[in-house]
Formats: sequence, C-alpha cells, structure tokens
Amino acid sequence: MPDSLSELEQRRDAIARQIAELGDLRAGSISNTSGRCGKPNCRCHRPGQRGHGPNLRLTYKVDGKTFSESLSTPAAARKAEREVAEFRNFQQLSR
Repeated sequence: MPDSLSELEQRRDAIARQIAELGDLRAGSISNTSGRCGKPNCRCHRPGQRGHGPNLRLTYKVDGKTFSESLSTPAAARKAEREVAEFRNFQQLSR
C-alpha cells in the first residue's frame, strides 16, 4: 500500500530538517599522492630512496573541469574530510 499523504509530508519535513542541520559541505574526494619531484638533485631521485609523500589532495570538478587542491596541514585535511562527508550526507538525503 502506498504511503498516505500525511506520511509523505512527514517524511519530507524530516528530510528538510536534516538538510537544514548539515554543516559546511563540499563536493570532491580526498586521496594520497606520492612520487618524485622534478628536481634532479633531490634525495627522492637517489637509489633506494622513497619519493615525496604521502601528500593529501582534494580533487573536485567545477563546470566539468577537474581541480586538485593540496591539503598541507592536518587541520586542513580534517576540515576537508568533514566537508566531503557532509556533502555525501546531502547527496543521500536528496535521493
């Protein structure tokens, strides 16, 4: 049996309240990168040395163009992780 109109309205109101309670959000994903730099005399080019990293990066799209942003401090990484998680919550609620 389909939901009654009042049940659907209650569900809509509950979802609207949850959306209103969301914190700062942003689309994107966080990843670890590592590798060798472009400086030939750097330690990362010596045999047996690891490359630089891991470095956290936030990647996102704007108008179809991909942007990547370095998360240079633990605080910046935590903030970005919270905001991406909130965006995922928003996506789930909007479905």
